[in-house]
Amino acid sequence: MGAEEGTVDPLEPFRQFLSLRRDVLVLSLAMFAFSLAFQMTSRYVPEYLRVLGAGAGVIGLYGSVGNLISALYPYPGGAVSDRVGSRLSLTLFGVVTTLGFGVWYLAPLVGDIALGALVVPGWSLVFLGLFLTQAWKSFGLGATFAVVKQSVAPEHLASGFASTETFRRVGFLVGPLLAAALLATTAGFTGGFQRILLVAVAFGAVATVAQHVLYDASEDSIGKAFEGLAQVRADLLGMPATLRPLLVADTLVRFANGMVYVFFVIVVTDFLSVGFRGLGLSLRPDAFFGVLLGVEMVVALVSMAPVAKLAERTGLKPVVALGFAVYAVFPLLLIAAPADQWVLVALFAFSGLRFAGLPAHKALIVGPAERDAGGRVTGTYYLVRNAVVIPSAAAGGVLYAMDPTVAFGVASAVGLVGVGYFLAFGREFEAYA
Repeated sequence: MGAEEGTVDPLEPFRQFLSLRRDVLVLSLAMFAFSLAFQMTSRYVPEYLRVLGAGAGVIGLYGSVGNLISALYPYPGGAVSDRVGSRLSLTLFGVVTTLGFGVWYLAPLVGDIALGALVVPGWSLVFLGLFLTQAWKSFGLGATFAVVKQSVAPEHLASGFASTETFRRVGFLVGPLLAAALLATTAGFTGGFQRILLVAVAFGAVATVAQHVLYDASEDSIGKAFEGLAQVRADLLGMPATLRPLLVADTLVRFANGMVYVFFVIVVTDFLSVGFRGLGLSLRPDAFFGVLLGVEMVVALVSMAPVAKLAERTGLKPVVALGFAVYAVFPLLLIAAPADQWVLVALFAFSGLRFAGLPAHKALIVGPAERDAGGRVTGTYYLVRNAVVIPSAAAGGVLYAMDPTVAFGVASAVGLVGVGYFLAFGREFEAYA
């Protein structure tokens, strides 16, 4: 926030970032580097699978496996951190993630593998790489929420999350634009994506070495109190009642988004097959998709801080509902769009507004928790949501194989049910009431 009450300073998130302690600063920079690498690669993996010969059902299964990993990895990650300490576990997760990018690179080079009468398709290595690349993300979600909750006044939680989220999202902006530039200067998609993967390997390696050398975890208490499944059950039973309507609505909206999220790139590159010509540029559809992601993230970065400030006047609920609504209607708008480059630019700019409600959403999750329980409440919330969302992409893949329009239409319908439920039953956080 700015120095004067009621003003918004767009540079404040970066000033707050530079004032962090060295160990947290190093960890934040590692998060930025890995976010950059993930955003360069992960949004293109479904297209990579398609080019390698996988069908819509396999691509949907890939999305569901990713959901499964997101739901299950944090607790094993916590157990590893308990046993070996956060510094060593961060290094281990960084190495494994970097190797995962390398496995993705090797998939087209290895090709199909004959095991007697059984032929293992080359795209199966993409699934192996997925299990590896997600390793680093298994650390720190609940801790991040808890740190913000402990350091920000309750009535300013949304602004606090906007500061941390804005910096992290810069990686989400730079990554796709860098990927678009590499694809634009490469003759074909496969070769261009392999160049992107090599850059991701480099980012991962540098971030892993830097955090191992510079990160001081001597005073870190994260990962020293993991109590296994009994703790998970206790946290589920102890979840604040005010979170339950939000959790139901959020799960419906995320299930809807998960049905079609992995197919966004394929809609642009194959279903609509729209490239870009103008402003001195001529981009293939795959490179144009990276630009569209950049447009989406510019809108997200510009809107998050002002909307978080607006939430202090309107409350968190209307802002969260706005984000949910954008999530819900975007799939239908995208699949029904004409094959026009400027229409897609406008649609992805609109999609960026879903991130505007993200700081308020996080504040609504962690706000009702007791002061020393923010991390556990957050972990429980995401465990439940991510577990339910696991089959969404597989279901979407089955529908997409039948008819892409049906898949995207059903996704929007499910999302709108979630929006309606939240408007009817969602509760406001008292500090913002």
